[in-house]
Amino acid sequence: MDKIILEGMEFYGCHGVRPEEQVLGQPFIVDVELELDLRPAGETDDPGCTVDYARVFELTRSIVEGRPLRLIESVAEAIAAAVLENFPAVAGVMIRVKKPRAPVPGHFTWMAVEIRRTR
Repeated sequence: MDKIILEGMEFYGCHGVRPEEQVLGQPFIVDVELELDLRPAGETDDPGCTVDYARVFELTRSIVEGRPLRLIESVAEAIAAAVLENFPAVAGVMIRVKKPRAPVPGHFTWMAVEIRRTR
């Protein structure tokens, strides 16, 4: 299956189990992969035959910067559900939510969850 990939989208949200995470917030990095048939778009050069990745970006932003959730698993599920609901051409989606400043003692690049959902 063909893919549209949005990688390294950075947002500021208030997600986390600890109360201070839901008040102070922190950065989140989100990757989205959309699985769909891109042949019609490639053959016709018609924007109507593909998915507007700017709309996917804004949809992702609205969720990450929106209502606080306790788990990044819930953030990922909300993004996946919204993408599948709003973009009928998408057959499947991979969502990766990274938390580079997770409240874990020690050195790391990020903690993350990755989910894949299909119709």
